[in-house]
Amino acid sequence: MAQAFWHLTPVERAAALTYYQPHSEMANAIYQLKYGGRPDIGEDLGRLMAVEMSYANFFEGIEALLPVPLAKKRLRQRGYNQSEQLAYGIYEKTGLPIITKALIRKEFLQSQTQLGRQERQENVKDIFQLVDDRELKHKHVLLVDDICTTGATLIACVDAIKQVENIRISVLTFGFTHS
Repeated sequence: MAQAFWHLTPVERAAALTYYQPHSEMANAIYQLKYGGRPDIGEDLGRLMAVEMSYANFFEGIEALLPVPLAKKRLRQRGYNQSEQLAYGIYEKTGLPIITKALIRKEFLQSQTQLGRQERQENVKDIFQLVDDRELKHKHVLLVDDICTTGATLIACVDAIKQVENIRISVLTFGFTHS
């Protein structure tokens, strides 16, 4: 997964717990989390991520969790942010604080699921906005998301926060798939 970010954006560590395969049990869990009204699945998967990634000392030096924000419209539709639910589960096992007020998603253009690599990048370009950098300054933050396909969403997040004073950024997703 780290290769998805090479030469594109400054990320210290990048990992996914699973390789995402459509129609698998894990794919069904993510589907239920995102579209089935099951925020509890996110917390369960987050706890699993925390336990498994702790074996590899992945959280060493990480100071805060930064879930990828949802647009307000999507948040109203779903009732929760699936990335935040994953972060809650990680928090339960690691005690790392969750930062939810520093970064916002400006608007919801369209779902990434049916888009190709170039279209995904254009769909999320400049969509995230840093609104408060105080909690991010001088910290090593972990961006948390559900699935990484091309890395476009995560790169857009990094682009929005990489100018914060002395910030270090790592990435963790539940699943990784390659488009």
